[in-house]
Amino acid sequence: MSFGDLVWLFFIFSAIQPMLQQRMLEAMRVRKIAQLESERKSRVILLVHRQETMRFLGFPVARYIDINDSEEVLRAIQMTDEKVPLDLILHTPGGLVLAALQIAKAARDHKAKITVFVPHYAMSGGTLIALAADEIVMCAHSVLGPIDPQLGQSPAASLIKVVEQKPIARIDDQTLVLADVGRKAITQVKESATELLQRRLTAEQASVLAEKLATGTWTHDYPIWASTARTLGLLVSTDMPDAVLDLMKLYPQPVRTQTGGGVEYLPVPRQGEPAGREA
Repeated sequence: MSFGDLVWLFFIFSAIQPMLQQRMLEAMRVRKIAQLESERKSRVILLVHRQETMRFLGFPVARYIDINDSEEVLRAIQMTDEKVPLDLILHTPGGLVLAALQIAKAARDHKAKITVFVPHYAMSGGTLIALAADEIVMCAHSVLGPIDPQLGQSPAASLIKVVEQKPIARIDDQTLVLADVGRKAITQVKESATELLQRRLTAEQASVLAEKLATGTWTHDYPIWASTARTLGLLVSTDMPDAVLDLMKLYPQPVRTQTGGGVEYLPVPRQGEPAGREA
């Protein structure tokens, strides 16, 4: 074998290596999901959104809940017997209200128990889905978020406040239109959240909680910790199974090409050293 042949083999291996690694990762995911389903006797559905990186240009591409996601989740729920519990694992910044609401309503109408796991965060539309659950399992520092609608770069609640506080003669037509749409959007999201929450709350409790989450009480990125979610009336546990955390390791953030930044550590448990006896 000549040196030129070795060079060609090197380039061929370099070209197929990422594909082989991806196939191995997918196979590990399938085995881990099957193991979790077997342990919990449930249907496990993951909704995981990482920031992707384009292969050549390196531009970050933010992923979020979209119609393709809702189609896949609805199909998975439809394929699940009504007596089989649903376990939804969410890791998402949110996304389209329509898509999130489709998933949430399909989950709410499932007869068996619905458990939502939030290993790290499920904001906005992710929180809307979580409201349909019988139980939300979070880590101590996982977060949910408000579900107030956003219109472009502006919160609907803030647009409404501008119209209420500023003389109408000094407000442009576009802002007036957006404020009108914002009022409708808030009403719609609040009504939907109230309906979802009535799976385990009374109508009055559900309405109060939906009002707080949907009407701009906080900024849209406000972190609702597990302890805060409990005080709001949600059934939240912090007993996160290790199997769920292990599964999330199989959905890594794409490696960044630029140098600097990032987080590094030795991925092994660390135990405290036993105290030595004094002489």
